[in-house]
Amino acid sequence: MLMMMYNFLLSFKKEDGQGMVEYALIIGLVVIAVIAVLVLLGPAIADQFQEIVDSLTGA
Repeated sequence: MLMMMYNFLLSFKKEDGQGMVEYALIIGLVVIAVIAVLVLLGPAIADQFQEIVDSLTGA
């Protein structure tokens, strides 16, 4: 497992500058999408968990 991670990190060393920028942009877009989904669905998910806690505690 450690060797696989080492080889994965070495593969980035072989990339040119443009490839690294493309990877960074893709990761940035994924992060923005995840944050947007969490902001939009966060309260609904929290409400669901609160309902579960209330039903378990008998409140």
